[in-house]
Amino acid sequence: MVRDQYCSTHNCHKRFRFYIKIGLPSRQARVARVLTNKGKPKTMNNSSFRHELTMGEYDFIIIGAGLSGINAAYRLKTQLPDCSYTILEARDEIGGTWSLFNFPGVRSDSELTLFGLPWRPWIHEKDMAEGHLIQQYIEDAARAEGIDKKIQLKHKVTAVSWSSEEQRWTLTVLADDLKKEFKAKFIIACSGYYDYTKPLKAEIPGIENFQGIVAHPQFWPKDLDYSNKRVIIIGSGATAVTLLPTIAKTAGHVTMLQRSPSYVLSLPASSALGGWLRNHFPERVAHSINWWLSLALEYFFVSVALSFPKLARKHIMHEMKKQLPDKIDMNVHFNPRYMPFDQRLCMCPDGDFFKALHQDNCDVVTDHIETVTADGIVTKSGVKLEADIIVTATGLYLHLLGGINPIVDGLPVDVGTCYSWRGTMLSGVPNAGAVIGYTTSSWTLGADASTKLLIKVWKHMKKIGATSVVPVHPQQDVSSSRPVVGHSSTYFVTARSRLPRITGKSPWYGRKNTVYDHVKLWFGSVTKGLKY
Repeated sequence: MVRDQYCSTHNCHKRFRFYIKIGLPSRQARVARVLTNKGKPKTMNNSSFRHELTMGEYDFIIIGAGLSGINAAYRLKTQLPDCSYTILEARDEIGGTWSLFNFPGVRSDSELTLFGLPWRPWIHEKDMAEGHLIQQYIEDAARAEGIDKKIQLKHKVTAVSWSSEEQRWTLTVLADDLKKEFKAKFIIACSGYYDYTKPLKAEIPGIENFQGIVAHPQFWPKDLDYSNKRVIIIGSGATAVTLLPTIAKTAGHVTMLQRSPSYVLSLPASSALGGWLRNHFPERVAHSINWWLSLALEYFFVSVALSFPKLARKHIMHEMKKQLPDKIDMNVHFNPRYMPFDQRLCMCPDGDFFKALHQDNCDVVTDHIETVTADGIVTKSGVKLEADIIVTATGLYLHLLGGINPIVDGLPVDVGTCYSWRGTMLSGVPNAGAVIGYTTSSWTLGADASTKLLIKVWKHMKKIGATSVVPVHPQQDVSSSRPVVGHSSTYFVTARSRLPRITGKSPWYGRKNTVYDHVKLWFGSVTKGLKY
């Protein structure tokens, strides 16, 4: 493939030339046509032809246009205004999770005051908002900052390869049926932590026998009508807690079938204080005050829960008991075997989950599945649950970097054997960061801390005249380490071999909290554990 030279400027991608190569045998391959950016390549009828476009070079390439990706772009735009960047998004619209999921009731389980973008106030009254409002919020934020012009939709990154000789990443990208190649000095992966194309495969014995509809929340059928139907939701996590009250509004009967209980905590859907502040102060001032107050409250609650788990458990159990109906045995159905935050804490706005359980058409069953029959599920204890629809809310298939194993100087890197440098970079992988949020508090706070850290590393790299930086861990043996996320949820446990490792000692630790990470950002070293 013919390559051209590109300057690394904001508008370099507007000035590139297309080089189209026809896939002829071996060395007889030749360049068929060269077009300027004013032309368009003609459609080739020969199915054996392979189109490849060599695109521009950027200082940064951001992978993913969800909340984390848009936030990363804003930080680059404001803190590194002289650097060029683009965002490659695999799907045909931005929004990430909030564009992908469309199951009934999909919403945030964090307050948008903190879950939203730190630099753009959340203006809606509801602080635990529906998915479509969050997606619109992300689109509006990108448009207002001109970030939308930097996004290339339907550009799926299929491979990333680092060359020490070039001191560049080469990204192989599939855009529809067209193969493209991009180059970047630094990659920021904001593609989340789960696979968008496949869920966690749950072993449900006899599911093939079911004659009704089986739906997974990640790929919810748009025309699925559950009115007056018998619905079984398999699972007890955040998705199941979200689905149940919405489906129960019109379904004939809804059963949440769980193997083990979870903690469910009710939060106000709207902040009374936030509303008062918005009515009495300018938008920016109200947002700033509300943001800091919300941060202080969340930090206090999470810190106390992690420091005094038995006390936290007692409090949450007490709150659940107050809201559960008498017909549900709390000791059986809401008595988790783990401490709070060993798994995700499920949140419900205004107690909608508990209110639904007070309805005659809702119940919870805690049992294992013996088998699925043509018209329902038989549990290990012999109970037959009849169903027209089975919803498998059994978790996500976790992976980082969009499931891609980076190639460094021709050798593939197994992410599961890498060590996590301050929860952001991976040992042995130069000039790249995986932006991951917090799992015990608002996601976006952690994603923002990661992006700021990567920018600080970049600035130091430029200050000393280096062209690359790579985390280097002194030992290769991972047997004495642990996964970067230590949750005991099934979908985290099954993904441990795919997750980076940590030791718990600085700088080889995972996500902490926004206070710790910002103290480290301001005063921590950007040389310890790194080789420039």
